[in-house]
Amino acid sequence: MNHLHENTTSNNIPWFRRWFDSTYYHKLYAHRNDNEAHNFIDELIYELQPSFDSSMIDVGCGTGRHSKYLAEKGFEVTGIDLAFSNIKEAKRSESKLLHFSRHDMRIPFGKESYNYVFNFFTSFGYFKNESEHAIVIRNMSDALKPGGVLVLDYLNTTYAEKQLVATEKREIDGIAYDITRWSDEKHIYKKISVADRDIPGTFEHMEKVAKFRLRDFDEMFSASHLQLQKIYGDYSLNEYHSDESPRLIMIAGKT
Repeated sequence: MNHLHENTTSNNIPWFRRWFDSTYYHKLYAHRNDNEAHNFIDELIYELQPSFDSSMIDVGCGTGRHSKYLAEKGFEVTGIDLAFSNIKEAKRSESKLLHFSRHDMRIPFGKESYNYVFNFFTSFGYFKNESEHAIVIRNMSDALKPGGVLVLDYLNTTYAEKQLVATEKREIDGIAYDITRWSDEKHIYKKISVADRDIPGTFEHMEKVAKFRLRDFDEMFSASHLQLQKIYGDYSLNEYHSDESPRLIMIAGKT
């Protein structure tokens, strides 16, 4: 018996709305490396040299691993995310400098409110229509103060396709994950079939990420009064190479 637990066509609910709130999602990705995230933030702060009175927003913050570290370094940080479970967990770490709220990035989240807008770890590219992606970029730009800076961290689609592992099996806490990956002209897909020993049947989740490249972002930025300034290819902020870099990390200024 197969229960399609997350599908964009079965009930018109986007895949990311349920999957990112799923217990299975959090178990599957619990290995994410906080040290890597902290080292990335250290490199980024060294590069950006923000003043200590800078206001920052982490768009698509997840459980807040980047936001928390930024606040620990003395910056005023807001984190927003669509998933209830992410924000519930993140709110446990709120402080005078750190606040979290549930919010859909497709809805405006500020008007010239922040010096820095961050979008980390491919927390973008999930939407059904290109117009929705353009709206998010516009919202990011609108949220920036004059002269503010957007940092958008995306996968390098060329590298990701070359490194694509077609099939993978994992078992975590008695839960079996059967993972299938593929791509087409416009998207990279990951289907996760979940078999939980405590629940009859299987559940399927589908991840779908747009194959945006540098030129696509450049066009979206230009349409929203953002000018691409610097590009990096990994979390150590090494030079970007289109065929070899694992990440596409872009710094854009509001014009």
